[in-house]
Amino acid sequence: MVKKLLWVMLAAVVAVGMALGLAPSAKANIVAEPVVYTIDGQAFEGYFAVNQNFGQTQPLVLLVHDWNGLDDYEKRRTQMLAEQGYAAFAVDLYGQGVRPTSPDESRAQSRALYADRTTMRSRLMAGLTQAQAQAGVDGDRVVAIGYCFGGAAVLEMARAGMAVDGFVPFHGSFETPEGQDYSQTQGRILVLHGSDDGSAPMADVAQFAAELDEAGVDFDMEIYGGVDHAFTLWSDANRYDGLADRRSWRALMTFLGETLG
Repeated sequence: MVKKLLWVMLAAVVAVGMALGLAPSAKANIVAEPVVYTIDGQAFEGYFAVNQNFGQTQPLVLLVHDWNGLDDYEKRRTQMLAEQGYAAFAVDLYGQGVRPTSPDESRAQSRALYADRTTMRSRLMAGLTQAQAQAGVDGDRVVAIGYCFGGAAVLEMARAGMAVDGFVPFHGSFETPEGQDYSQTQGRILVLHGSDDGSAPMADVAQFAAELDEAGVDFDMEIYGGVDHAFTLWSDANRYDGLADRRSWRALMTFLGETLG
């Protein structure tokens, strides 16, 4: 009887994993490592993860970090993407060793790039090029995702007309700088956002949707009721929302499957 119960429990665990898109062998043979590259003579340190059990080439997911720079959070997300059969590359927009340790430092680094969109675009493009050059990457199938500041950055990529199949901001911001629009956007956009986000309220979301409609961009939005900003960040105990985190991750997996095949 005990043995039968154990088998039932194991079957239930496997069934839940399959429902979430997690194959029993998904974590096998993950190769993950930092990647140092240079932009205009400055060193940057990204992070690359790939599951070698999913074939010789895999579609690419480019991940852009939050305002505090590339840290263990982004590294874990790249590994989670690799577990699902995507080559995942977390770009570094600040520079090797530049990892803010306080809100003031994070604000200073992110504001510097918000104020210099040319540099932001240059670093995003360089990161994309480096990611596409990694072994095992299908550089013709690419989706860019980003968290908070990174969400704003992937929308900068969209407005710049970068050759990317899709853009996914998690609790990002939607302000369009003067002189920019989405007329050159080449890929689909999926917005994953909380309705109670004080940093990017629903009025901003509505204005953003109107801009995308005007530009003829293919987009979808998933709004999580009563959910605050930064709802996917495990370290933020005050704003993390486990249900919204899981729902947004499932939405991302569906989007990747539809967009990258």
